[in-house]
Amino acid sequence: MPEFVCEHAKAEFIRSSLILEGGGIEVDGEGTAIITESCVLNANRNPGVSKAECGRELKRLLGVEKIIWLPGIAGKDITDGHTDFYARFAHPGTVVAGLELDSSSFDYAVTRRHLEILRAATDAKGRRLKVVTLEGPSTIRQTYASDDFAAGYINFYVCNGAVIAPEFGDTRRDRNTRAILQELFADREIVQLNIDGIAAGGGGIHCATQQQPR
Repeated sequence: MPEFVCEHAKAEFIRSSLILEGGGIEVDGEGTAIITESCVLNANRNPGVSKAECGRELKRLLGVEKIIWLPGIAGKDITDGHTDFYARFAHPGTVVAGLELDSSSFDYAVTRRHLEILRAATDAKGRRLKVVTLEGPSTIRQTYASDDFAAGYINFYVCNGAVIAPEFGDTRRDRNTRAILQELFADREIVQLNIDGIAAGGGGIHCATQQQPR
C-alpha cells in the first residue's frame, strides 16, 4: 500500500524503522515540527528508541531542523496524545493550541504545560511563536457521548480554499472557534461539521483525513 500511494502521488518513498502516525506529527513547512513525546516515544510504538535517536530520524524523514517536543499524555486516549489534538500550525510562526477549562479533566494540566512550552519556544527560523488558544467545548450532544469522546477544536483539516472544523453543539464555543479560525485563515472558508460519530471513537476530522501537499 505505501508503494502504491507514493506511485499514485508521485512522491518519494522513504523507509524508516520508526512507527509513526500522521496525527502525531505537525510541521510548519519551514523547518519546524511539533511532536508529542507520549505518542512517538511510547514503548508501544518505538521501544528502546531514545529521544535523541528519534529526533535525528524525524529530522531526516521530515526535513526539519528543529523539533518542539510537547509531553502529551499516555494511556488516556487511543492515540496516547496525538499532536493534532493539542497544537497545530496556522502559518509558520503561528500555532493554535488547545486549552482545557474543565479542572477535572486530565487535559487541564496537560494543555497548560503545552502552552508554557509553546510560548517560550522559537522555531527553526529563530522566531518566537505566536500562540493562539482555542478553548474546548463546555458541553456536547449526548447522542454519541462516551468515555473516548474527543471534544476539541484543534483537530481541523486545511484543504484547498477551506478549513474543515468540528462543532459540538456548544453554540458560544463553536462560534468562537469559527471566528478565531477565520481570522487565522482569512483567505479560506471555515466549514464546521457535526463530527460526533467520529469523536465518539476518540478521533476527529484531521484523524480521518490525509492532506496531500501540492
